Amino acid sequence: MDYFYLKALHIIFVVTWFAGLFYIVRLFVYHVEAEGEEENAKVVLQKQYKLMSKRLWYGITWPSAIITAIFAFWLLFGTEVGKSYLLSPWMHIKLTFVVALYVYHFLCHRIFVQLQNNQIKYSSFKLRIWNEVATVLLFAIVFLVVLKNNIGWVWGVVGLLLFSVLLMMGIKIYKKKREKTQEKID
Repeated sequence: MDYFYLKALHIIFVVTWFAGLFYIVRLFVYHVEAEGEEENAKVVLQKQYKLMSKRLWYGITWPSAIITAIFAFWLLFGTEVGKSYLLSPWMHIKLTFVVALYVYHFLCHRIFVQLQNNQIKYSSFKLRIWNEVATVLLFAIVFLVVLKNNIGWVWGVVGLLLFSVLLMMGIKIYKKKREKTQEKID
C-alpha cells in the first residue's frame, strides 16, 4: 500500500482515538458528579454514563488505539520513509510521547473499570485535570511531527511546560467560576 494512504489512515485513527480519550474522561467527570445527585437521579445518571462509557470505550477508543498502532508499525517498519524516520532523534522523542499516551490510555482503562464497578476514587476536579494530560500529549506529538528537526528541543520543552501551566491556570479559574455560580444557585 502506498505510504501516503497508510499515513492518512494512521492519522484518521489517531483522531478517533483522541476523540475517544477526550470524551471518555468527560464521561468520568459526569459520572462522578452524579454521585452528588438525589438517589433516584444518581442511579439513572450513573447507569446511563456506564452504558455510554462502555460503548465509547470498546466501540471507538480501544479499536482506534489498536488500529493506530497497526498503521504506525506498518508505516515505520514496512516503508522506506518510515525506516529512515526511525533513525531521526525527533522520532525517538515522539515515540516516547506515544508510549506515554498508551500509558495514559491504560490508566483511563483502570478508571473506566473502577467506575463500571461503582468505585469512585477521584474527584471531578482531579478528573478534569487528568483530561488535560491527553491535550498536552497531543500538542507534544503534533509539534514534533510537524516541526521535526526544525525546533530547538529546549524551546520545545519550555513551550510545552508553559502550555501546561496555562492549562492548569485555566482549570483553576474555571473551578472558581463554577463554585461561584453554584453558590448563586444554592
